[in-house]
Amino acid sequence: MALFTIEDQLKYDIVRKIYEGGMGIVYEAEQHGARGFVKRVAIKIIRDQYARQPVFIENFIGEAKLVADLIHTNIVQTYHLGEANGRYFIAMELIRGVNLEQLMLQLAAKGQRLPKELAVFIASRVARGLAYAHAKRDKDGKPLGIVHRDVSFKNILIAYEGDVKLTDFGIAKARGFLIDKEGEVVAGKAEYMSPEQASFQPTDRRSDLFSMGIVLAHMLLGYNIFKGATPEESRQRVISLSIPDFRSLDERIDDRLNEILQRLLTRDLAGRYQSADEVLFDLEHYIYHRGYGPTNETLGKFVRELCGQAVPVETEPGTGSTDLLEYAARVGKKPSST
Repeated sequence: MALFTIEDQLKYDIVRKIYEGGMGIVYEAEQHGARGFVKRVAIKIIRDQYARQPVFIENFIGEAKLVADLIHTNIVQTYHLGEANGRYFIAMELIRGVNLEQLMLQLAAKGQRLPKELAVFIASRVARGLAYAHAKRDKDGKPLGIVHRDVSFKNILIAYEGDVKLTDFGIAKARGFLIDKEGEVVAGKAEYMSPEQASFQPTDRRSDLFSMGIVLAHMLLGYNIFKGATPEESRQRVISLSIPDFRSLDERIDDRLNEILQRLLTRDLAGRYQSADEVLFDLEHYIYHRGYGPTNETLGKFVRELCGQAVPVETEPGTGSTDLLEYAARVGKKPSST
């Protein structure tokens, strides 16, 4: 029995659009509380064309419930699932920084490469987040069987302080939380899929490890070896492309790092890493076995110097700072123009 109940309507003001994905839009917003309390958060809203479709609504709610209890330094935290004028939204931790795609684009624009040690460090932080999520159990101690299924550049955020955060569990597989049609439809970004995903086969945590191998190789090489001209071509390359000797593609990749990449990217499930904990051990041993290695501070300094730290505060076009209830009512009347 609850000792007391708090009756309080949280108020959010949308400040600016941060990111548009295939099914959702993320905004920066101000959460207002008592006596002038203000906290900056991220607000995720389903795109207008999906907002009235039951399957998307149920998965959106399922995502919020799933990640509400995923509390880890390498996973973006969820604060609140709300509803405004019939439109659901998720309030999340706001990460001031860039996603991995933006970081790599900045490097390419300046003719630079991501230092090898930082690439391995970023991958190790992603492995930490995955190890935690994969091992998560429900309140009765039963494994949730979480598989992220979308480990990719856009879903890896790097804060200006150097924290690495895995986000967007919107197409994750987890027992009892999300509607899953695995085997009927293919989920994820084609060029970051595991062979199991690309072949419409059931996935487990090892699928995320293959995707993590693609991310690590992409960071090191500056391009994704599986990316084709179309999603279908990318999917076929994931299924059948011969995995190269990465030492021949980048002189910085030594024998040990090549071994790690080969084990991450093997299509033989028995030969692949069996857990993110195993990957984490090998990656951290690789960068720290001689002593000092990269830290959050090292990565943060690199990102700030590369990308700058100024974040433009832009309101939704023509609206000014907009209350979420008003915004939800407005966009609900007509198709989104974004």
